[in-house]
Amino acid sequence: MRIIGLDFGSKTVGVALSDALGLIAQPVETITRKEDNKLRRTYARIEEIIKENDVGKIVIGLPLNMDDSEGERALACRDFAAALERRTGLEVVMWDERLTTVEANEILIESGVKRENRKAVIDQLAAVFILQGYLDYGEAKDSK
Repeated sequence: MRIIGLDFGSKTVGVALSDALGLIAQPVETITRKEDNKLRRTYARIEEIIKENDVGKIVIGLPLNMDDSEGERALACRDFAAALERRTGLEVVMWDERLTTVEANEILIESGVKRENRKAVIDQLAAVFILQGYLDYGEAKDSK
C-alpha cells in the first residue's frame, strides 16, 4: 500500500507518493487549476492517481501559523481533506507543513534551478517534504 502526500495551494496541488514499503517519498506531479474554488478536476485527478497506484492513505499538508494557530489557508486545507475523505473513503491525515515551501525553494536555489523553472516543481517538492516527514515520524514511532 502506498501513501499519497498533497501540498494544497490556492492554484496548485503538489503530489508525492511513497514507495510500496512506505519508506521514501517521490515527486509525482503538480495539478494546476485556474481558480481556487474550481476543484472538480483536481479531485478527479487525485482519485486517478490513487487508483493507479494502490494508495491506502492520504497525507495533506496543514499550513499552521508559527504560533500554532490556523488561518484561512489551514481551514481551506481542512475542507479539501474532508471532501477527499468523503470521495475516496480513505483515511486522511493532516501534517504540519510549516516552511516546507521555503525549504523546497532553498533546495532548488542551491541546486541552481532558475527562478522560472522552480515554479513547475516547487509544489511537488513541498509534497515530498510533507510526506517524507510523515513517513519518518511513523517509522520512528513504530520502532519505539
